Amino acid sequence: MKYIGPKARRCRRQGVNLYGSDKYDKILARKPQPPGKSARDRAGRKSPYAQQLMEKQKVRDIYGLSERQFARLYHEASSIKGQTGDVFKQLLERRLDNAIYRAGFALTRFQARQFAGHGHFMINGRRVTVPSYRLKQGDVVSVRPRSKGSPVFATITAAHEKYLPPKWMRVDGGALKFEVAALPEPDAAEQAIDMRQVIEFYSRS
Repeated sequence: MKYIGPKARRCRRQGVNLYGSDKYDKILARKPQPPGKSARDRAGRKSPYAQQLMEKQKVRDIYGLSERQFARLYHEASSIKGQTGDVFKQLLERRLDNAIYRAGFALTRFQARQFAGHGHFMINGRRVTVPSYRLKQGDVVSVRPRSKGSPVFATITAAHEKYLPPKWMRVDGGALKFEVAALPEPDAAEQAIDMRQVIEFYSRS
């Protein structure tokens, strides 16, 4: 029997590709049901709290944040004027690692976080090594000149021709750079998430 790792089990439990890699799409196509012999029987027994907890875990896994980071971002979103869920989505989307992934310059958010942490990207001409750096409208993000020769970026550039980035960014795949043309709208976030459930989870505490 082929070993199924913890990330694959999380994807099967949630029913979505949490990490962006093609291999998890293949696993879900082959085994769409949650792991465990009685998974189908347990599927209909979740309480509202359990559903909210699962959705919170799903969103946290998708964006690759720790529990502390995620909770801190929620509390910040709840203190900003506007719909908390919409503000929360925008804060998640404006992270540097997420933006690198969404621009198509990384195959997964985990890879994007590594790229950012290793200083492969610059913001407005300055090298940044903080994956959680919050982008603002007008920021220009580009691959550091010394990193452009890396084979990994050559592969990404070749695959980028068929990639369609979100409307809130202007992407130049050939130059390996993008501009934050506008702040992301709520519907620009991952479509697989239900932020209402996440807000209800935190509202209980």
